[in-house]
Amino acid sequence: MPPMPTTRTPEERRFSAYGQTLAALYWDGGHGDAEGEPILALHGWLDNAASYLPLSGYLDRPMVALDFAGHGHSEHRPAELATHYVDHVRDVLAVADQMGWGRFVLMGHSMGAGVACLFAATFPERVSKLVLIEGLGPPATPASDVAGTLRQAIDQMHSLPEKRKPVYAAQDDAVALRRQALGGLDTESARLLCERGLVAVEGGWTWRTDMRLRIASSVRFTEEQVEGFVRAIEAPTLLILGESGLAGEVKFEHRFDWLRDAGRVILPGRHHLHMDTPEPVAAEIRAFLDN
Repeated sequence: MPPMPTTRTPEERRFSAYGQTLAALYWDGGHGDAEGEPILALHGWLDNAASYLPLSGYLDRPMVALDFAGHGHSEHRPAELATHYVDHVRDVLAVADQMGWGRFVLMGHSMGAGVACLFAATFPERVSKLVLIEGLGPPATPASDVAGTLRQAIDQMHSLPEKRKPVYAAQDDAVALRRQALGGLDTESARLLCERGLVAVEGGWTWRTDMRLRIASSVRFTEEQVEGFVRAIEAPTLLILGESGLAGEVKFEHRFDWLRDAGRVILPGRHHLHMDTPEPVAAEIRAFLDN
């Protein structure tokens, strides 16, 4: 019989990373048991650390769920600068170092899974095991498209001052909108993300999120470069996909073959299955970590 979820109230943590303050949620080992390597968890694009609240009660290990820069309660990147995907990698290193974690389990969902792959490839000695949920490697752009991608990013940056964040009269309005993202997610899951992702303003509520996160990436890796990173991953890896999520994505078939030591499971659920149905996801993660 799977264990019942524990009530693990997280602590708010703050970290300094290259002049910025990054926020995170921290859970101790649960039941007073801090055995096993800790987990550093990375959320998806436009999500935040609350993405791991449902899963936390099933994982009796110390765990830090980071708010990426520009997400949740973390500071935004300096004004007038573009944001870059790869900058998250050095932020993860800063957090791990400040936690005093020499080796740890790295877990990522969606965009967080892409960052986790880059980190595990770049610092293989730091990652004991790698858990990927609905993601394997960063997005890629064909070499023939890179010039157009940079042009699009610069054009969007120039037009950014003209844009304004939406304001919702009630949080429930934002929750209803958030439910529709990326294949949909349950109301309570959307509410958790909104509670950490919204801020009160005149007239209601708006997103804390850095508006620059919606700008096209200035530079993306080619698929060949992604292959170089994924093949450099040394940690045993578990890939968890949702039946109604990214399980049918062709790109994961050939990328999975680049991993040295990996298992893959497909579970019922959508893109946010770790939030909507955390128990079966946690069961797979526990079995993988305990093996």
